[in-house]
Amino acid sequence: MNRRIFIFSLLSLSISACSNVDSAKRASGDFDYVKVKETAPLVIPPPLEEPDYKNDYKVAGANQIFAGPVGEKIDVRAPALVLPIATSTRVEPDSPAVKIWFDQVLEDKNLTEFILAALKEKVTSDGVKFTEIDAKKQIYQSGWYHKNEEKGMLFWSDTETKESMRFQYQLKAKPHGRSVALIVKLIDYKNKLSDTPIDPIDKQRVEVSMLNDIVGYVDYKYRQYKKENHLMRATQKIVAIGENQKGEPSYIIEMEKDNVWTNLPRFFEKYGFDIYDLNESKNIYYVNFEQPESSLWDSIWGDALPVIDFENKKYQFILTSLGDKSGKTALTIYDEAGNALDTETLTRVFDVIEPGLSFRNVR
Repeated sequence: MNRRIFIFSLLSLSISACSNVDSAKRASGDFDYVKVKETAPLVIPPPLEEPDYKNDYKVAGANQIFAGPVGEKIDVRAPALVLPIATSTRVEPDSPAVKIWFDQVLEDKNLTEFILAALKEKVTSDGVKFTEIDAKKQIYQSGWYHKNEEKGMLFWSDTETKESMRFQYQLKAKPHGRSVALIVKLIDYKNKLSDTPIDPIDKQRVEVSMLNDIVGYVDYKYRQYKKENHLMRATQKIVAIGENQKGEPSYIIEMEKDNVWTNLPRFFEKYGFDIYDLNESKNIYYVNFEQPESSLWDSIWGDALPVIDFENKKYQFILTSLGDKSGKTALTIYDEAGNALDTETLTRVFDVIEPGLSFRNVR
């Protein structure tokens, strides 16, 4: 007996919950205006002129033809909003279409291709087919998205499709290619419980929900790309051993000469070099080198300084461009007599000096 009451209670709760969801969409009140019959139109006898009529504030009654719902059938929910959560996204407040604009963020990526790749990946990851309809107009379609609900109780539950939807996506790029609009449109809708077409507010809500999901996924792809790019830059070797334009052994740094020149003083400070003179017009640093001393406690606490296996004496660090438009810089190290350090010496200290000349560990 108690078990039967418990099951009926659950059924009552589920029914009331469904009614509450539907009632939250509808207007509430007496709706007396629906029952009121309209008066006959005003008759203007000739030869008087009939006045102009405006229907701006006309209320639809039950006895007249009206294009939209009235009374308790009015959907009072606010329209859903497109959320520009991805970097450099914006909306058009007066646009009738469900649309968002993306502006260029990644300078090394084609914006249209990046958004299209994210769109395709998002749809396919939902387990839905993604189809190209018109490549020239950048129009694409999804397969069917199904909205399922659980039927039954406890161990006798089953999944049933309640609604099914298909969407169209279109990308529209500005002529300069640095701004791209994404438009989402619901093109097919099926409801198992009713043959009635989806109402305009629900249509707009599902389109906005789909668009917001895509915008969120594009934002995720932005952050993923930036993270991967940061890790790549942090681990890549931008310093190699080669030759300057004179054929002298040098460190080749994948960085503009001015940037290397600006960062070298920090490198000198950390690695035991002391600048005693410089020639900015010729990009020459004159330095004294003295190997830094590290105590036992430095090694215990991890504060031991990197040691370059150079003799304690004076050196010249001279920067030159390679002249091949690559943006790379040759750093040639000369001893006090003006002789360039040989390849063997540069190779011997490379593992210690490379992080410093990459300026990864220099603060």
